[in-house]
Amino acid sequence: MKILLQVQNPFNPKYSGTIQGLKSIWGSEGIRGFFKGNGTNCARIIPNSAVKFFAYEEASKSILWAYRKESGQPDAELTPVLRLGAGACAGIIAMSATYPMDMVRGRLTVQTQDSPYRYKGMYHAFRTIIQEEGARALYKGWLPSVIGVVPYVGLNFAVYESLKDWILKHPHWQPDDGADLAVLTKLGCGAAAGTVGQTVAYPLDVIRRRLQMVGWKSASPIVTADGQVKQPMQYTGMVDAFRKTVKYEGVGALYKGLVPNSVKVVPSIALAFVTYELMKDLMGVEMRISD
Repeated sequence: MKILLQVQNPFNPKYSGTIQGLKSIWGSEGIRGFFKGNGTNCARIIPNSAVKFFAYEEASKSILWAYRKESGQPDAELTPVLRLGAGACAGIIAMSATYPMDMVRGRLTVQTQDSPYRYKGMYHAFRTIIQEEGARALYKGWLPSVIGVVPYVGLNFAVYESLKDWILKHPHWQPDDGADLAVLTKLGCGAAAGTVGQTVAYPLDVIRRRLQMVGWKSASPIVTADGQVKQPMQYTGMVDAFRKTVKYEGVGALYKGLVPNSVKVVPSIALAFVTYELMKDLMGVEMRISD
């Protein structure tokens, strides 16, 4: 729903909001309509999450080592700014490694049964995009994604770890006998991290999705305004996309789809952090992110 609200043609929008959009999808496509592109998303999110958490830990170790050496303080800890930097590095690496799958997922999500030419699945979409638009098309919208991932993933890690440290260092919140934070407390920290990160970076996510639709032959009626225009809005780049979006739709258009995205992202980020730490406990890995 978020992606559809982000990329629908402003000259003849099909969805007026989250609830109306969900009802429309249910009425026209049924339950399967809610899971378009989910296979590609699963194929993307598994390596993306693995690479992101691994890269964050490795970046944190390297940054902490350099910080201690530079400051001359062998017991120094990562500051929120340094955590932000480590999270940004992890986000850029993970996003770049799996970006083509994210691009394909966007196309699969937007197409409908009324689309003049439909992608039959992830592999067919990959092959068709490369044949019609070239291999570089798989990285359309990469630049705003790189810029957006810095505050998004960076703030996710920085806020999550900083909140955990703050709670542990205050006696009122300190668990008994030095135990770790409760799962619900970690979920709260993760939810706060997800809220801050996605809100700050959201306009760049809108621009990324719109750039992914550029050059799509036989695009979905959602982005061609049901045939009123032959192609979706054309942008020459990130700056042009920002300018045209604000000019024709107003600043509020940069936050289209924020509500359904919040409903998804906040619990998603919270569960991701908590599941990651619980899995490390189960596997007997002593080191945590904050260590």
